[in-house]
Amino acid sequence: MVGLMIKTSVEAIIFDWAGTTVDFGSRAPMGAFVKLFQSEGVEMTISQARIPMGINKWDHINALLNLPEIKSQWIRIHGRPHISADVDRLLEVFVPMNKVSIRECGQLIPGISELTKTLRERHIKIGSTTGYTKELLDILVPIAKEQGYEADVLSYSGDTPLGRPSAQMMHKCALQLGLDNPLSFIKVDDTLPGIEEGKAFGCWTVGVAVSGNVLGLSLEELNALPREESEYLKDSARGKMKEMQPDYVIDSVADLLPLVDKINRRLDLGEKPISL
Repeated sequence: MVGLMIKTSVEAIIFDWAGTTVDFGSRAPMGAFVKLFQSEGVEMTISQARIPMGINKWDHINALLNLPEIKSQWIRIHGRPHISADVDRLLEVFVPMNKVSIRECGQLIPGISELTKTLRERHIKIGSTTGYTKELLDILVPIAKEQGYEADVLSYSGDTPLGRPSAQMMHKCALQLGLDNPLSFIKVDDTLPGIEEGKAFGCWTVGVAVSGNVLGLSLEELNALPREESEYLKDSARGKMKEMQPDYVIDSVADLLPLVDKINRRLDLGEKPISL
């Protein structure tokens, strides 16, 4: 007797936070990192601060301290390379700074509240993974909820032994949701570690190019630019995101819904994500 084929469809979407669902331009962490290093006498640009974006904050600080241009300043000031205790201390200073910036940049990205309403109507679960710690999420989650966005499950920095780009936070979300087929998941993120996290889990990945870390401008800053310059920057951001090789690239979460339908059609045909 021929066995019945079980149809697979999208059952859950796991979103990142800054640059994906809130904080257009992913500005909150960047401003805090720049202020943190300025407090140590180290000059850092926003572009430098963005380089390790997507990993947990301890690793992010450590990666910044290993950048040659930052490392040389640190050694000049402190007379030695940094050690783990320095990262621990800097993280303690960073968290209160980031709390302030989260409150300043916690606005929802346009389209996310409408999107989540439609997803719930379709019985698609919503989860999140992030490089933010629980302490920072405790501030951000109520701010987002008040504006109309709430995830069903959360996994965050320190919630699992390994953070991004490992799949451990994705597995934690799947466990909490009671779902076990990665093909029924979509990971939406604006950073390379977040895209790699989805690939490691074996799910569909969608890279957010314009609203997130790659372009790095607030919506107001972007809209204030001349049209030609704005389009150039958007095209450049899309190109950089494509280099990260997600399954799909969109400008923002406002463009996600048609891809859910497209991925469902591909699942019907037995197709799989790039990572597989």
